[in-house]
Amino acid sequence: MSLDRIALRGLRVFGYHGVLDAERRDGQEFIIDAVLWLATGAAAASDDLSLTVDYAALADRLAAIVTGPPVRLIETLAQRLADAAATGPLVREVEITVHKPHAPMDQSVGDVSVTIRRSCG
Repeated sequence: MSLDRIALRGLRVFGYHGVLDAERRDGQEFIIDAVLWLATGAAAASDDLSLTVDYAALADRLAAIVTGPPVRLIETLAQRLADAAATGPLVREVEITVHKPHAPMDQSVGDVSVTIRRSCG
């Protein structure tokens, strides 16, 4: 069985994650990309949302995690997001990228990100 992709890119959410006290106090914007692999043929054939991933609900779940309790590492945040995206029996694989475009650093960079990819079943 071949798998299809559903991608949600550029979800912008304000959160309080980071190693530094200032990051956890002041917060910053995080940008989330999520790619899910699943078979969408049954949903397409029946035009039935319950047979695929509701990307609006997915965006809400991911945003709730970013606005939720802070973590120190974006690797930890990415894993929590992957766990939330992998809910339900349809999703076979998930890839999450957490962008931290305003990471406090001495050097000027356009973006810092962590990408993880997990199998779901």
